[in-house]
Amino acid sequence: MSIFGNERRLFLEGEAETERLGSELARLAKQSGQGLIVFLDGDLGMGKTTLSRGVIRGLGHKGAVKSPTYTLVEPYEDLVPPAYHFDLYRLGDPEELEYMGIRDYFNGESICLIEWPERGEGLLPEPDLEIHLEHQGEGRSVVVRAGSEQGASLLNELELIGPGH
Repeated sequence: MSIFGNERRLFLEGEAETERLGSELARLAKQSGQGLIVFLDGDLGMGKTTLSRGVIRGLGHKGAVKSPTYTLVEPYEDLVPPAYHFDLYRLGDPEELEYMGIRDYFNGESICLIEWPERGEGLLPEPDLEIHLEHQGEGRSVVVRAGSEQGASLLNELELIGPGH
C-alpha cells in the first residue's frame, strides 16, 4: 500500500480493455505535463505488455509494441513525452542497470513503464503508480496504487473517468 493510500480496483474483461486503460493513463500523463514512472506487476501473461502497448499507442505510436525481454528497454523517443518500456524479467543483477545508464531515463519528463520492477530493486526510483494484474475468471483483476503526489492526482482523474465510461 502506498503512503497516500490511494488505490483503485478494476476488472478488465480482455485485451481491448487493458489497452484502453493504458491509453487513458497516457492521456492523463500527457495532460499533467510531467514524467511518470509506472511499475507493472503480475505473473507471465497477465497483460503487462498489453497495458504498456496501450500507453505507448495512447501517446501516438503507430507501429508494433513488443516486450523488450531481451533488450531490457525499448525506447519511444519520438513521442511527446518520450516513453521507455522496460522488461527486467531476464535481468541477471540489478547492477546491470547502472551499466545501461538507467538513471538517465528517469528525468522527470519521460514516461517509464517497468515490467518486473522487483528485479531492479535498489536502483529504480519510487514509482508514481504501481499496477498489479492477475487472472480473475475470464479477465484480469487490476489494482492501481499511487506512490507519489502525481500518481495520486492521476489516480483521482482515473477514478472520475475509469475504463468503460
